[in-house]
Amino acid sequence: MKRPRRSFRESVAMFLSGRNGVDSLGRAVMILGCVLAVVNLFLRSLVLALLSDAVLVYVVFRMMSRNLVARRAENARWWNFCKRIKDFFRLQKNKRRDRKTHVYHKCPHCKKTLRLPRVKGMHTVCCPCCHERFEMRVK
Repeated sequence: MKRPRRSFRESVAMFLSGRNGVDSLGRAVMILGCVLAVVNLFLRSLVLALLSDAVLVYVVFRMMSRNLVARRAENARWWNFCKRIKDFFRLQKNKRRDRKTHVYHKCPHCKKTLRLPRVKGMHTVCCPCCHERFEMRVK
């Protein structure tokens, strides 16, 4: 007995099932490859062309990979890296906004950044994260 012939759409769906697909790291690397390719249009460098091609091949490799555990771990590291950058710029924005009313100081024990009211003198501060007490002078 003959098996029924699959449509092209079903064949593609079967091929792509269980693959990683496009994630945020894949999008970022794809944008990097495209930027390198556009820059190479003006510079005409063989090294830059090979680098942009290698980046785009890596994007396709990540999209077609069935090793989902490894790809998710890579994507999680990418998210952590982006989060650290966003947190740094958010802290700088908040420091600039609060410069007249608050001071920012790091806990010497856990290194957590604390936002404290700007009141001159010596203060005993209790860190909300590690619950350690330390002395701090506000100028």
